[in-house]
Amino acid sequence: MLCAVYKSPKKAQTYLFVKKRNDFTAVPEALKEMFGTPTLVTIINLATKTKLGLADLDKVQENLLSQGFYLQLPPPEEDLLKTHRAELKLDQL
Repeated sequence: MLCAVYKSPKKAQTYLFVKKRNDFTAVPEALKEMFGTPTLVTIINLATKTKLGLADLDKVQENLLSQGFYLQLPPPEEDLLKTHRAELKLDQL
């Protein structure tokens, strides 16, 4: 299964996978507005992949088949201060 991957100029580390290059008909208008004008990153053949960078391969394929697109959001930022406080058990005082 071929798909095109686009990055968002508005949201860092946000990518949109669509079934066909430059075909955004399946993407909701609200998402298009939030995403901004997409910039093509690559075209990949999902059938030859065993894994993707941050996205779950099975979920990408499932979403492409069921809704026509997949939106990859950036991983949540780790709150290092909160982690450090938890390790020191400062929040339990």
